[in-house]
Amino acid sequence: MVTRCCLLTGLKTYISLLVPLDEMPTNLPPEAKAKWMKAMNAKTDEEKIAALEEFLSSIPKHKGTENLVHFVRHRIAALRQEIELKQKKEKGSRGGRTIYVEKEGDAQLGVVGLPSSGKSSLLKCLTNANVEPDDVPFTDSQPIPGMFIEDLIYYQLVKFPSLNPFDAESDTNVLAASLARNVDGLIIVLDASSNIEEQVRRIEEIFKGHGILIRRPRALISIKRTVSGGIQVSGSFHGCSIDSVKRLLADYGILNAQVTINGEATLDDVEDALYKNYVYKPSIFLINKVDLIDRGSLAGIELEPRILASLVKCRINRKQLSETILRRLDLIRIYSKNTQMDTYSRKPLIMRRGSTVGDVAKSIHTSLYENFRYARVWRMEDYPNLYKKVGLNYVLDDQNIIEIHS
Repeated sequence: MVTRCCLLTGLKTYISLLVPLDEMPTNLPPEAKAKWMKAMNAKTDEEKIAALEEFLSSIPKHKGTENLVHFVRHRIAALRQEIELKQKKEKGSRGGRTIYVEKEGDAQLGVVGLPSSGKSSLLKCLTNANVEPDDVPFTDSQPIPGMFIEDLIYYQLVKFPSLNPFDAESDTNVLAASLARNVDGLIIVLDASSNIEEQVRRIEEIFKGHGILIRRPRALISIKRTVSGGIQVSGSFHGCSIDSVKRLLADYGILNAQVTINGEATLDDVEDALYKNYVYKPSIFLINKVDLIDRGSLAGIELEPRILASLVKCRINRKQLSETILRRLDLIRIYSKNTQMDTYSRKPLIMRRGSTVGDVAKSIHTSLYENFRYARVWRMEDYPNLYKKVGLNYVLDDQNIIEIHS
């Protein structure tokens, strides 16, 4: 089922921010900071746009603010598109664009790329979706979902409209970015017969401009605003102290918050995080049309993880793709065994890495968790002989077999 939802609702009480370390300091004056606070507190999309335009006009123009200016412009463009979609919905228009695809299956992945890279061919090879290449590049189109099934794992692939490398704020790029915020990960389809590194650079630039990172950054900053308790900071800094972070947040009127840093961040990174709500999407690079090139030419290209394919001929290693998706999304397969049966279910439960026996019990049925006594856990290679008797907090590994006693 395909539905619409509004994505850009301003800076919420809880912000999860992923910050790359290559940003230059913004050094904004007090006037600009005050206007940003106004944008943060705006209630409606129209108020947000007006406040962001005021903020944009107050940003000093220098090298360190270029990325921030681009980011704010992208947000304004996205908010305007949100207003347009709402108006069409209120008028009962059926011609509006869809910016949300309800998740089905075990994981949802967006299929993205430049025109003629092979997005439609990928869906035709792996799913039963009725999909054809776009007749005219960069025209508005709906996302197209299809189900890729391998080893009884169900991956929902959603073909996005082609990205437009010539206009970062084009409707198709805004639409693709909105869709990307909702998926679990991305499959980036590249054309091996063209400059691969240039394709990646352009795609990365488009998504980054809309607040989405396709490569994991070195620093992850989470800022959770609270009602009391002052500023609590945990994590590693470079070239600054906890007191300087507290003073920075106080300049923005933030007096109570929990700041958590995974990695090593500078004070400029923390300030940058206040403006740019980056979202990291684990990505797989699928290099298509490899039958047209000498594969030795790919040796010097650093893209991981990557899958090689010739999609016109449907030459793609399905099992390799499935395994790569699981690893990239940090997912594991857990096979359940009924106490009354001699064998386990061949359809795995797909869980996050680090999941416990208790998590699995809850996912099957709450009564299994509430009435839990113990569980038997096998490694796949040890079944049916060697097992462990464990409790709710036991952390499971990929391809474990579990029998829950309640």
